[in-house]
Amino acid sequence: MRAGPRMADSGRMRPDARAWFEHRTTSATSLAAIDVDALLLAKRRGGHRVSVVLPARDEAATVGGLVADLAARWVTEVPLVDELLVVDSDSTDDTAAVARAAGAEVVAAADVLPCHGSRPGKGEALWKSLAATTGDLVVFLDSDLLGDVSHYVPGLLTPLLTDPRVDYVKGCYTRPLDLDGERRPAGGGRVTELTARPLLNALWPELAGFVQPLGGEYAGRRSVLEQVPFVSGYGVEVGLLVDLLHECGLGGLAQVDLGTRRHSHQSDEALGRMAGEIVSAVLARATRGRPDRRLEPGGLLTQFTHDGTGFVPSSSAVAVDQRPPLCAVAEYTSQRAGVVG
Repeated sequence: MRAGPRMADSGRMRPDARAWFEHRTTSATSLAAIDVDALLLAKRRGGHRVSVVLPARDEAATVGGLVADLAARWVTEVPLVDELLVVDSDSTDDTAAVARAAGAEVVAAADVLPCHGSRPGKGEALWKSLAATTGDLVVFLDSDLLGDVSHYVPGLLTPLLTDPRVDYVKGCYTRPLDLDGERRPAGGGRVTELTARPLLNALWPELAGFVQPLGGEYAGRRSVLEQVPFVSGYGVEVGLLVDLLHECGLGGLAQVDLGTRRHSHQSDEALGRMAGEIVSAVLARATRGRPDRRLEPGGLLTQFTHDGTGFVPSSSAVAVDQRPPLCAVAEYTSQRAGVVG
């Protein structure tokens, strides 16, 4: 796995976020960039067991091909994965049957920990999956991925298998946008850019180096994943990121550039609901345990472009600059007093 993206002029990016981005970002954009034999050796030496989890709701169109490729490459041909599980969240199509036929074990979310009931949402499926798997290393992948993503699993596992200081790994990638029959090389991840990134940069500026904080591809050690809550809905990714920052420290988190991610896109209405859930998850954490806490935004926003070699961050000031009420300005009140007089 080659080193992560280069660091260009990043403006006033926070020093801790900048240092983390430089030292905790690696790249695995294809299988050619990954030493699979070294991963297998590290897995055996560490006595690790790997579980791969795909939460799915009405994903019959994509889950079969994804599962079949994962099973062939990483279960049968190369014994990197010990469990391949699809958690079906009340699908109304043939998701479960298609996934099972392709080689995955399939469980219904409602059947796991039944005494705790069942709630809607992706986070619920992920939470239930920890109780339905046994691996000490757990990889999560969205089930609507398109194209060749065969390098995702070993790419996400590499930091966990090669660096005992890393507890949680987020995938990052460029995200093409398919809109009205036109494909743009970038532009996907609208909720990330318009909601999650500004909030995280404001409230937890040390997390500014994460390229895709809401990305659905990530991996972690069971020992830390079982220590944090899982938001039931779309806020699960941002919730995990913030909670694991407090659990592991910034040094325990890492990210891997996986190249390009393609998936199905949602309507603006659906994205609005997603943004609402993310805002709720963030605000709940911003004041958790500190009802009297005064929120003091960081004042910087770090964004990312891709220069063909790697991700390049740049920061800009977004702090609120405002004037006081005019009734508190002496010159104004004196002026008004003269007018009235």
